[in-house]
Amino acid sequence: MAFLGESFIKIDDKGRLRIPTALKESLSEQAHNKFVVNRGFENCLTLYPYDVWGTVKAKIDTLNTFNKEQREFVRIFYSGATELVLDTGDRINISKQLLEYAGITKEVVLTPVKNYYEIWDSKTYNDRMAKLNSASFEELAEKVMGNFNLDI
Repeated sequence: MAFLGESFIKIDDKGRLRIPTALKESLSEQAHNKFVVNRGFENCLTLYPYDVWGTVKAKIDTLNTFNKEQREFVRIFYSGATELVLDTGDRINISKQLLEYAGITKEVVLTPVKNYYEIWDSKTYNDRMAKLNSASFEELAEKVMGNFNLDI
């Protein structure tokens, strides 16, 4: 994944946002300049390159819809999923429903997470990051990564 860091992007009145060149250039040929956007956690949106979406979908499709919790998750997960194709201006058009879910208005922050991306309303994102101080990040890192040896 060549696209790293935070990218602040204006969103137009039609719900379109321009995909950064670094992200577009990092897409595999299998993605075909297509994405799937979906509801994420903590009121952000998730943006999957199309080939990554195929892998995620394959895993979701193994869930047992005779199990109530799994069925409910599948229902919610798929209900917001929308396929998007880059237009000639390297923009994607996000639906009004998904923009409202994430509280997105004028500016978004696009940031990578593993093999997909999150799209945040910039105010929401900045508020979350402001609450994260070095001590709480250090504590979280110890809980999450404390058993890993990252010596290179």
